[in-house]
Amino acid sequence: MKRQIYTEDHDAFRETVRTFLKKEVEPHYEEWEKEGIVSREAWRAAGRQGLLGLAVAEEYGGGGNPDFRYSAVLAEEFTRAGAAGLAIGLHNDIIGPYLTSLATEEQKRRWLPGFCSGEIITAIAMTEPGAGSDLQGIRTSAEDRGDHWVLNGSKTFISNGILADLVVVVAKTTPEGGAHGLSLLVVERGMEGFERGRNLDKIGQKSQDTAELFFNDVRVPKENLLGELNGAFIHLMTNLAQERMGIAVAGIAAAEHLLEITTQYVKEREAFGRPLAKLQHVRFEIAEMATECAVTRTFLDRCIVDHSAGQLDAVHASMAKWWATELQKRVADRCLQLHGGYGYMNEYRVAKAFTDGRIQTIYGGTTEIMKEIIGRSLLG
Repeated sequence: MKRQIYTEDHDAFRETVRTFLKKEVEPHYEEWEKEGIVSREAWRAAGRQGLLGLAVAEEYGGGGNPDFRYSAVLAEEFTRAGAAGLAIGLHNDIIGPYLTSLATEEQKRRWLPGFCSGEIITAIAMTEPGAGSDLQGIRTSAEDRGDHWVLNGSKTFISNGILADLVVVVAKTTPEGGAHGLSLLVVERGMEGFERGRNLDKIGQKSQDTAELFFNDVRVPKENLLGELNGAFIHLMTNLAQERMGIAVAGIAAAEHLLEITTQYVKEREAFGRPLAKLQHVRFEIAEMATECAVTRTFLDRCIVDHSAGQLDAVHASMAKWWATELQKRVADRCLQLHGGYGYMNEYRVAKAFTDGRIQTIYGGTTEIMKEIIGRSLLG
């Protein structure tokens, strides 16, 4: 079915993204995968190409366009290219809204130009060794010392953790913490007591640096409080819908791409003297996946349009995230199976997609959390 949500401007932007990927990402990606990190030059190149800060006002160096469809194009093309390591979606769509909606004018002038140029790489630090989806369990704390905070604690599984120059840290600013006692503090590279642990060894997305972060009596200036004091819980809930939409968009794009390459593979690969595509079981597998992708795409495109118009609620974002990422997981598994032994070889795209995509049902809120959100909305 022909998609109807994009205009000529979006199509032109898609070509820009594809050109960027071919020139600045694909030639270096294998090296980045081996090193476990992308180059800072790739981030600066993305900034020069206008791919960073799409929704940031032009006066700070951004694109000045809050239309989420441009972010969706980025997510789709980076997914098709298998380039999860360069986490532009995290930078633009997850951390960007915190800076544009919560930062003071002074903070915007201090951080946003570098955010848009690629000189400042960002991360958000919520997850702790003992607190994942449960924000109520956060133990990292900040003590008020008059003109600054003293921050202590640790975080784990932080995407961009090694490269990040600016980290939005969720910390307790009351002894109780919880829904009414958390704040967002911005920790910057070079602050004394801010240390990075190892670059974590993951099963997929090898070039996406994911780290442990440690805060030992870090002096955070009062000017680095982002948003309202003790208001982090509301701030986090407000921005989660967009994070989940970004993950969902990548999920359906991955499923569609895997279906494309597997369809081509079974046409070419022969077994028992004829192409795999001639076997009824294989045709049924392809038919089922194609139908599931088509139905999911229709729902996702509606969610993209609604979110671009500011009309998507948290429940439908949760539905999109749950369904699209679980579909991605199923399709990756079935496509690998159809590739047979070759599907287990890293040189085949399906093998990398299988390991890279497995995190999709976990980060941004697990499938189980998504179901809980949806269930509560229906049953109270």
